[in-house]
Amino acid sequence: MNKILVTYATLSGTTVEVAQAVGEEIAKSGAQVKVLPIKQVKSLDDYSGVVVGGPMIAGWHREALGFLRKHRNQLTSIPLAVFVTAMSLTTPSVAALEGVPLSIDDALPKPPAHPGQLTFRERYTRVENYARPIIGALRPARPVSIAFFGGRLEYGRLPWWGVLFVLLIIQAPPGNKHNWPFIRNWAAGIAPQLEVARKN
Repeated sequence: MNKILVTYATLSGTTVEVAQAVGEEIAKSGAQVKVLPIKQVKSLDDYSGVVVGGPMIAGWHREALGFLRKHRNQLTSIPLAVFVTAMSLTTPSVAALEGVPLSIDDALPKPPAHPGQLTFRERYTRVENYARPIIGALRPARPVSIAFFGGRLEYGRLPWWGVLFVLLIIQAPPGNKHNWPFIRNWAAGIAPQLEVARKN
């Protein structure tokens, strides 16, 4: 039986719900799934596939990036998928980046006010800007998919610097953008992709 690790970093605690939903859907494929915060992951030796998730605030969560860097050599032989939660995204012009397929919740991106003349916020929240550090942290490994989900933002659960960054740069109002059907559909499709990648 396949054993899949779903591990996550979180800033305010809201990414836990997403990781649990992803784990539930993967388990429906018959895989044995373990959902753990990154701090509790000691080894990848027992797993046939890994899913790593984390929020995007001032870049992708440092703990999640650090996990990818730490395990990138081992992840060349263990299939990996990545999910990102975000409150703001500029409408992407690409469906893949450096050969990595991107899966994006259609309800999340917003078109730029003036195409060809992006504001600082619009440039910052581009898919390319979000995904490149993830791909770079993994080299020479490569994920089978990077998914972008709507997040949940509650100012009272963020550190002061996170609130400041969101207010000044991202300019996102608090709220819940979790699109559970999209999240669960992605997770259901990831299980066979991890299996195919493991066999190749």
